[in-house]
Amino acid sequence: MQHRSQTMHDAPCVIGSSGHFLRLPLLYILENVRCRIYQVLDLSIISASPHDIHFFLIYIIRRMSSRFLTSAGRLLSLRLSVGRAYSTTTTMTSKRKRTGAHPPPPVPEMPDAPRRSSRRIKDAAERPKSDTDPIKAADPKKAKAVWDTGEGVEEAMRELSEMEQKLQTVVRTQRLAVESSDLQVKKEAANEPDIRPKMYSPNKDTVVPRGNLEGKSKVVNSVPLDEYDAELAAGDVADAKGEDDGMDRGANRPPPVNSETLPLPWKGRLGYACLNTYLRNATPAVFSSRTCRMASIIEHRHPLTNPDEPEHPTKNRPDKNKPADHERGLKYVQELGLANARDIVKMIRWNAKYGIRFMRLSSEMFPFASHPEHGYKLAPFASEVLAEAGKVAGELNHRLTTHPGQFTQIGSPRKEVVAAAMRDLEYHDEMLTLLKLPEQLDRDAVMILHMGGTYGDKQATIDRFKENYAKLSDSVKRRLVLENDDVAWSVHDLLPVCEELNIPLVLDYHHHNIIFDPSIREGSQDIISLYDRIKATWTKKGITQKMHYSEQTSSAVTPRDRRKHSARVKTLPPCAPDMDLMIEAKDKEQAVFELMRTFKLPGWDTFNNIVPYERPDESRKAVKKKAKKGKKANGVNGEAKDDIEVPEKIVSAEDFGMGGPQARVYWPEGMEEWLRPKKREIKKAKEGKDGTPVLKQDGDEE
Repeated sequence: MQHRSQTMHDAPCVIGSSGHFLRLPLLYILENVRCRIYQVLDLSIISASPHDIHFFLIYIIRRMSSRFLTSAGRLLSLRLSVGRAYSTTTTMTSKRKRTGAHPPPPVPEMPDAPRRSSRRIKDAAERPKSDTDPIKAADPKKAKAVWDTGEGVEEAMRELSEMEQKLQTVVRTQRLAVESSDLQVKKEAANEPDIRPKMYSPNKDTVVPRGNLEGKSKVVNSVPLDEYDAELAAGDVADAKGEDDGMDRGANRPPPVNSETLPLPWKGRLGYACLNTYLRNATPAVFSSRTCRMASIIEHRHPLTNPDEPEHPTKNRPDKNKPADHERGLKYVQELGLANARDIVKMIRWNAKYGIRFMRLSSEMFPFASHPEHGYKLAPFASEVLAEAGKVAGELNHRLTTHPGQFTQIGSPRKEVVAAAMRDLEYHDEMLTLLKLPEQLDRDAVMILHMGGTYGDKQATIDRFKENYAKLSDSVKRRLVLENDDVAWSVHDLLPVCEELNIPLVLDYHHHNIIFDPSIREGSQDIISLYDRIKATWTKKGITQKMHYSEQTSSAVTPRDRRKHSARVKTLPPCAPDMDLMIEAKDKEQAVFELMRTFKLPGWDTFNNIVPYERPDESRKAVKKKAKKGKKANGVNGEAKDDIEVPEKIVSAEDFGMGGPQARVYWPEGMEEWLRPKKREIKKAKEGKDGTPVLKQDGDEE
C-alpha cells in the first residue's frame, strides 16, 4: 500500500456502512481522528464505518504506549496487517508524478477505486466489503509486544481532549455566525435530515451552491467567525460574489473611460502614507511603527537579569523567576510609542524640505493602546512628545491624518467588534488631539474609516452603522470621514449616508475602479458628475477636502489582483488643482517624487538621485587599511602604522538623513536596495590538489 499525503485536504470523506456521507459534528470528529490515527500509526488514510473507527479508537486508547510512539520500526508488521485489512474500504492512493525509473507497483488485491475527482457515493456502496474484522486481522502477539505499557493512554486522552475543545470552539463560532446572520429558513425545512456538503466545480475554484436562500441575501450557508480576520471575511459577501464572477470583472470587463483633465497648474498638497523609505533605511532607522508582541509585554513585566545593564537579546533578558509588575510591562510598550512619536518631527522636516506637506500617521504609533487588557491612555506620558510634533507641523503647514485599520468596523453585527472599534477610534482621536495643531490643521486632522463588510444585507449594515455612530463621542464624530472601498461599498452606496449623517466622503479612485455603481462606467470620467455632492460633505464642516489616488499593478486581471497597489503612479486624477491628494503607492514618498518630476510640480527640482549604496548624510567611523605582511614597523613604539582608507565623518542630528549637501534622496523604481550599504563579497582563494591555498598569479584568467 503506497504512502498517502497526511494533509486534511487529501483525506477522503468517511463513508458509513450505508454508503452515505457522515454529517457534522460527527464528520468533524472523524476527520480529525482519522488524520491523528495516520500521524500516530503511519497508516494509509482510513475510510470505514463509524462503528469500526469507534472500536479502533477504543482499542488504541487502551493499548497505546510511549514505546510504540518512539519505535516506528517495531510497527512494520502491524501497519501492514491493519493496512491490508482496511484496504477494502479505502480509496485509491494519490497519483504521484514519476521523476525517473521506478519499479512497477504491486498488483492490487481489489479493483482500484475511482479517482477522487469522480468518486460517487454509489460507487463506494457497490464495492465489495471485506468480512475480515480489521482489528482482529492484526497479529495479537505482535501488537502486545508493541503495546505492552499504558503510558501512552494519558497522551492519547490529552490529545482527544484538545480535539474536543477545538470542536466546541468551532460549534460556538458557527452558532454565533448563525445568530448574527440574516439567514431565513422555512420552518418546515428546519427538520430536513439531508445536510449535504458543498460541491466544488472541477473547472474553477468557485463554490457551486446547492440552492438559494430566500430573502434579500444570497450568501453562503455559514460564515466563519474567528477573531478579526474571519470577521472581515464574513462581512465581505460582495467580494465572494465578485470573485465567483471574476472573469466578468477581470479581463473581459468593459474598458475604463478616463478623463483627460489634469489638475495643472498644481496648487494642492501631495502626501504619502505612514512610512518614508529613505529614512526607514537610514542607520539608525527613522519610522513610527515600532511594535511588539503581547507576549513581550507580559515578559517585560519581569525585571532584567541585571537591572544595572541595558537589555540585550541574549545576555540580559527579563528574568521570569523574579516577581512580575504590571507597570513595568506597561512602561516597556509605552517606550516603543514614545520612540515612534519622536521620529514624527524628523519625517515632517524631511517632507517640508522636498515640497511634501501631507502625511498619514501610522496607526501603530502606540502599540496596543486600544487593547482591552494591555491598552493605555496617551496622556500624560506622550503629551509632550506629541505636542512637539504638532508644533513643527503647524509651523510648516503640514497636514497630518490617520486611517484606522480595516478591522475597525462600527457596522458589524458583533458587539465585541463594535466595542473594539470604538476603543480604536478613541485612541486615534486622542493621538490627534494631543498634537495641539492650529485650528484649521486640527480640523483637517481626520480619521478615515471604511464601512466594512456587508454581512449579507447592506441596508441592515447601514442601520447598525447609524445606530453605533450616534454613540460616538463628539470629538470622534468631528474627525470621522468615510471612504469607498474595493470590496463592497461604492461611492453611490456611501454618499447618501454621508449626506444624512454629515460625514465627509473620501473618494478613492483606485477603489472606485473596482467597485462602482452599475449606472456609471469604470474610470474617472463618469464619477466627475458626483464631485459637487462629495465636496459639499467637506465644506459643511469646514474641513479641507482630500482624495486618495493609486493605480493597480500592470499584471493585474482579477479583482483580487487589481486591489494591489503599484509601486508608483503615472498620472494625476482629474481632481481640483488645490486638492490634498494622498498617493497610496508602495514606494511611498518616491511615488510623490515621480509625479513631481513627470509634471514639473512645485518642488520637483529640490532633490537628486542617490549614489548607489552610499549615504552622505550619516556619520561613519574611519576605515583603516591593514598593514601588509612583512612591512617594517614605522609607527610609534615600533608598532605598524595603518593607513586610513576612509576618513571619519560626523553628521549633526539636524542634517542626519536629510540627503546631504546635494539632496540625494531619490532612487529609481526597483532600486530600493541602493539605500543600504552594499554587501561585501569575500572571494575564497583557490585550493591546490593537496588542499593548500594557491595564490593568484599575474596573467591568470578569471
